[in-house]
Amino acid sequence: MRSKIYLFLALCFLISALPLHAEESLTWQQCVNEAREKHPDLYSALALMQQAEADKRITGGALLPKLSLGASSQESGSTASGSNLSSAHSYSLSAQQLLYDGHKTSNQLASSKEAIKGAQYHYYVVSSELRFALRTAFTQLLKAQELVGLAGEIADRRQKNVRLISLRYQGGREHIGSLRQAEADLAQAEFEVAQARRGLVVAQTTLASALGRDSHNPLRVQGSFKAGDLSEVKPDLTLLAKKNPLFQQLDTKSKAARFDLDAARNAFSPEFYLTSSVGKGAVESLPFKAVDWSAGFTLSVPIYEGGKGQARVSRAMAVVSQQNAEEKSGYLQLFNSLEESWKSFQDARQLVVVKKKFLDAAMERSAIANAQYSNGLVSFNDWVIIENNLVSAKKEFLNAGADLLIAEAQWIQAKGEGIDG
Repeated sequence: MRSKIYLFLALCFLISALPLHAEESLTWQQCVNEAREKHPDLYSALALMQQAEADKRITGGALLPKLSLGASSQESGSTASGSNLSSAHSYSLSAQQLLYDGHKTSNQLASSKEAIKGAQYHYYVVSSELRFALRTAFTQLLKAQELVGLAGEIADRRQKNVRLISLRYQGGREHIGSLRQAEADLAQAEFEVAQARRGLVVAQTTLASALGRDSHNPLRVQGSFKAGDLSEVKPDLTLLAKKNPLFQQLDTKSKAARFDLDAARNAFSPEFYLTSSVGKGAVESLPFKAVDWSAGFTLSVPIYEGGKGQARVSRAMAVVSQQNAEEKSGYLQLFNSLEESWKSFQDARQLVVVKKKFLDAAMERSAIANAQYSNGLVSFNDWVIIENNLVSAKKEFLNAGADLLIAEAQWIQAKGEGIDG
């Protein structure tokens, strides 16, 4: 009976020790597909596109015929005795068609079309920013995973060093200071293990948010620290800057502002409408026996409205100047960003090669130093320096690999490539 109780308690302990959620493993392409489908920033950008299209339809409605139907019914009488009640009914159907307004509406419609293009380019900008954020989060989680393993490896190595130096101290071949130094290195390594595990949780949360997830369950990514862009020849940065969706968005704003300026100037033009109506009014009974109709033209000429028209023109001219300046400023910033990100990408690519050579050298030196220290051919101070160099070389090589992926992501963002690219 007691053995069954022990078995039951052991099973309860094992069940409680299991994670509540299984760790989900994702590739980069799976992350891209999920973010493309679920991230709220893309839905927001898509909604702006839909708003711009609706604004265009609203503006274009001024060029289409307008129909209106009206009907009324009234009862009237008097409080005097013997008075009769009277009733009156009327209805009308009116139509109006704009024939000419000095191209004001057509310019507004052209501005709306540019606004649609601007909203589309805004979507591409958001997509580019999302890709960079997603790639950064993916890389940080990949690095955090590797760092947990590396920290554990370093801690195991430090633990072995403590055992070795403890034996040498007990044998009188090493002093207490060396043992205390080894114990301090072990404590540092154990702290870094715990720190790496906490960092792993943060990286998992960041990636889940970059995917657009509401829940933040444990995640794991599959990948390597290798850049996908292998080009080493510097491209035409001027062409790339002008193809960037952010520059294209600024260009559409400049074009829309010029159309708005033309529309403001054309506001002084006369408006010419074709009008017609059909109906019947002031009848006392239904059904109607006769129908009235009318057709004609309406001309409206603005003469004076308190200077508002001229103020609109002045404002539109200022907007054109502003948009032109912002377009030029945006181009300069994009060009600088391309120049800087290209340099950083090439630096990161070469730095990985350099750090790999340092790591290979540190591993060789460590293997030799371990053998020499065991045989008393090298002092503790020299040996511990070589050990610390190996630890640093492993960390720096890992950091260089992660920096390479982020530098590549920055270069791709500078080019304006989005999550669909």
